[in-house]
Amino acid sequence: MKRVLCAVLVISVLSVQGQKPGLMGFAGDMVDYSGSLPHVGKVDPGFSIMYWKGITRYLDYSIRYNGIFSDYAKGPSTDNSSSGYANEFEGSLHLHLVADEHVVSPFLSAGVGVGRYDIYWAPYTPLGAGLQFNFFNETYVLLQANYRIALSGQHLDNNTFASLGIMEAINSPKPKTPKPLPPPPVVEVKDRDGDGVPDSLDACPDVAGLARFKGCPDTDGDGIPDPEDKCPNQKGTAKYNGCPIPDTDGDGINDEEDKCPTVAGVARYNGCPIPDRDGDGVNDEVDRCPDVPGTAANQGCPEVKEEVRKKAEYAAQHLYFATGSFRILAKSFKGLNDIAVLMKGDAALKFFVDGYTDNVGRPEKNQVLSENRAGSVKKFLVAKGIDASRIVSAGHGQDQPVADNKTAAGRAKNRRVEFKLNY
Repeated sequence: MKRVLCAVLVISVLSVQGQKPGLMGFAGDMVDYSGSLPHVGKVDPGFSIMYWKGITRYLDYSIRYNGIFSDYAKGPSTDNSSSGYANEFEGSLHLHLVADEHVVSPFLSAGVGVGRYDIYWAPYTPLGAGLQFNFFNETYVLLQANYRIALSGQHLDNNTFASLGIMEAINSPKPKTPKPLPPPPVVEVKDRDGDGVPDSLDACPDVAGLARFKGCPDTDGDGIPDPEDKCPNQKGTAKYNGCPIPDTDGDGINDEEDKCPTVAGVARYNGCPIPDRDGDGVNDEVDRCPDVPGTAANQGCPEVKEEVRKKAEYAAQHLYFATGSFRILAKSFKGLNDIAVLMKGDAALKFFVDGYTDNVGRPEKNQVLSENRAGSVKKFLVAKGIDASRIVSAGHGQDQPVADNKTAAGRAKNRRVEFKLNY
């Protein structure tokens, strides 16, 4: 018998441990008396006064009063008009799916209730689910939704009920004040270096250090105690025994981040030198022809041969257009054909065409004429099989004269097209 009593006592203590205290609170409600799922009818507002108490960590009971502002009534008509207010009383059990002390705890509810609607009392069974939000085991927020099954269909329909409420603990247990412990006996501790680590535990008893390093110092503050640090005065890493990550080529980029650790380079190329794809001694960042070997004097591009320059000058000096037009005359074709042959023989060669006029006529018209004449030369070379991307044409109108426009000879010099071959 004594064993049975002890077992009951243990079970009772375990069931009470961790349960919520008594709670009082208030909720706002919404009830649909006229609708039956999935149909939604008229929704009436209301309020609740609630009392909750934990039975175990997973099971609560509650008692609540609901005041609903509704003119709902069902049953034989009476002479009395509806009061527009319904009284309800409920008792329910709530089964939590996780322990009650969690911040968020979903639960299932079932209970029994009775309400007065107009002049009739009608019982019902609320079934539903909800969420409990626990704030420090003192304040609880409850969100509930119930489907309430009428037990007297004569005076009540099945209906839906939802509420959002807040409750406060009314009987939180007061923490027990522990009895003060007797003072520990005074024991003399030797600490020669005065670092707070007793000599019996101090790996460096004659040098002040840190407790986390067993009393040894960390002079450079890199987290590695001096006895284990090969560079005690220079911050480093454990991987290199307290020394910094090495920089073999001395380019300021440590070997772990340097893709060329034995050759000095720059950070934007991950420690490697600036590349020189064509190997002409001019790095790609300043090389205008990075894929064609050239000279530093010509910014990495090959020097244009003298015979090529002469043919470009000849073609420019023997270029003729119909008067006031951008149509190229046939006597210009020999020089332009020579340019096409040169460009076909050297795929890296580029051709620049600039057109100019004298100051006779309107500047706007002269600008268009200079652009069209330069464009005609480009079209001629493209028709000969030269890629258009290798030819740049531009017109400058009358803005850059090379002679005096007041004389016929000067105007003739200013009506010109200049050619330039380059890489």
